[in-house]
Amino acid sequence: MTDRTSVLAEALGGASLLARGFVLVFTRRRLFLLGALPPLITSVIFLALLITEIGNLDRVIPHYPAWIRVLIGIGAVGGSMLIMVLVFTAVTLAIGGPAYEKISDLVERELGAAPREVEEPMVRSVPRSIRQSIGLLLASLAGALAFALLGLVPILGQTVIPVLSAGFGSWMLIIELIATPFQRRGLLRIADRRSAMARRRARTLGFAVPTFLLMAIPFISVLAFPAAAAGATMLARDLLRSDP
Repeated sequence: MTDRTSVLAEALGGASLLARGFVLVFTRRRLFLLGALPPLITSVIFLALLITEIGNLDRVIPHYPAWIRVLIGIGAVGGSMLIMVLVFTAVTLAIGGPAYEKISDLVERELGAAPREVEEPMVRSVPRSIRQSIGLLLASLAGALAFALLGLVPILGQTVIPVLSAGFGSWMLIIELIATPFQRRGLLRIADRRSAMARRRARTLGFAVPTFLLMAIPFISVLAFPAAAAGATMLARDLLRSDP
């Protein structure tokens, strides 16, 4: 098998995990409804914010020529979408934490060899989770700002930059989604997740990119989120299985 074929097989294998996640949660209606409620709440809030931003662009963009205003508008909306998907994920995981832990537990039990959960005192876990969430948010804000500015570059900003932005957003999204199965095994650092993802980059992106794109569509994310939580647990098991 050539390297190119191997990379493609890994990427398709990652994408299949999302499909398996959909099958798993859709065949358990009560669990799906429980997992879909938090993203429904956050979708309504974030869609209202996005509509408000788009409606007020004319007020915040100076009276430049029309083509400059269009570029600035595309950059602003694109950067906001990136931030919204990542913040949407963090808020939804915070609201629906118990539901997604239950989905993750179900995946672990169905696939077998479920780990013995490593207990962490709440006085440590809560501050750590807050620190990590803030760190990821700041990194996401910096990335979104950079991509928004690059989006103003003619041609490049409307072709290459959206692809790179989606790749960055996808990577940051999965760092959040695989937190539960990693923490269950006592792997508490973001660095643990990043290094495992880097070792199987094609598989990670194969799962991450379609997940990110679905999360970027208002209300489709309601259907995708429970499946993404299930698929992320499967992905985490794959990543940790290949861990030296």
